[in-house]
Amino acid sequence: MGFIWSLIVGAIIGCIAGAIAGKGSSMGWIANIVAGLVGSALGQWLLGSWGPKLAGMALIPSIVGAVILVLIVSFVLGRSKS
Repeated sequence: MGFIWSLIVGAIIGCIAGAIAGKGSSMGWIANIVAGLVGSALGQWLLGSWGPKLAGMALIPSIVGAVILVLIVSFVLGRSKS
């Protein structure tokens, strides 16, 4: 059950990050989950594990990390399409 809960929280973090970055409509659920989970690890690595936590993820650093990840990935993919 913990794994499923992590996937759900990762998807929510990814959705929030996509909305903040303005890329939410172009991302699917799998991309949201990946962005949320990888962004969570990135954010907690960069900013630490502070603030409210859900499913073992510190929400504020996780959202910041996911926004950074979404912006970097969209920049790289946007450049490769040109």
